[in-house]
Amino acid sequence: DWFFQMVFCATTASIVSGTLAERIKLWPFLIFTVILTGIIYPIQGSWTWGAGFLSEAGFSDFAGSTIVHATGGFAALTGAIILGARKGKYKDGRVMPMPGSSLPLATLGTFILWLGWFGFNGASQLAMGTIEDVNSIAIIFANTNTAAAAGAITALIVTQLRYGKIDLTMVLNGALAGLVSITAEPLAPSLELAILIGAIGGLLVVFTVPVLDALKIDDVVGAIPVHLVCGIWGTLAVPLSNSEASLGTQIYGIIAIGAFVSVISSIIWLVMKFTIGLRPSEEVEELGLDQSELGLEAYPEFGRGSGSII
Repeated sequence: DWFFQMVFCATTASIVSGTLAERIKLWPFLIFTVILTGIIYPIQGSWTWGAGFLSEAGFSDFAGSTIVHATGGFAALTGAIILGARKGKYKDGRVMPMPGSSLPLATLGTFILWLGWFGFNGASQLAMGTIEDVNSIAIIFANTNTAAAAGAITALIVTQLRYGKIDLTMVLNGALAGLVSITAEPLAPSLELAILIGAIGGLLVVFTVPVLDALKIDDVVGAIPVHLVCGIWGTLAVPLSNSEASLGTQIYGIIAIGAFVSVISSIIWLVMKFTIGLRPSEEVEELGLDQSELGLEAYPEFGRGSGSII
């Protein structure tokens, strides 16, 4: 169980890294990661999974839509607001596209996550010693896969209708949105309800990304729509299939966790901003942090080769 929870904890930290990529210095991020994984995540996680006050109140989050994903999303959102956008992202009142370096790798990564989610949700059953447990895991697998597919297909259709072309990055995030949305309760829903939950997740991603751009919140990989927005949605959807959960209790849990994570994260980001600094200089940011922080380039064929910072 320790190893299982360790991987959940690491997942929370990875959400933050995706949002803040390309403009945060390495050491401040590593310091925040230590605090997030060593203090923030364990405290709020214990409120539900450690028989804490949220568990006693009846808050339900089977595999972590809020405890894992929204927690990472709240930390990422506060970081993005305090850190600011990448240089040139919002120029002259326009959103300047900054596409990723490799869509094939992004697609591969999404499918790796999709596969891993069967362990993420399935193992949250925490037992496989009876026929009932095995049947429950089979249902979890089916609902998890169905929600992911529904999220991807919804994002595909909506981007085609809205933009006239299919947006692959939205489709990939739509699949992840479906996965995050079903994570709060992957056992109780019917397949039809799993489709609905995943589809709404895919829809939320497509419409939340432009909202963040309008607010000039720079989220490099779309982690906030996927993990925060859909994590909240998935948690709110639990009472649709779980009669033991109530909407009021689910909202209470989201607010409690969201407030705690946001306040502590904001304090940490602000302290580092005004002490060691969060961002590199504009010159270094333009050159690329791979070279300034690590002395290497991930894609030298597209950059300045072995050039150095003067």
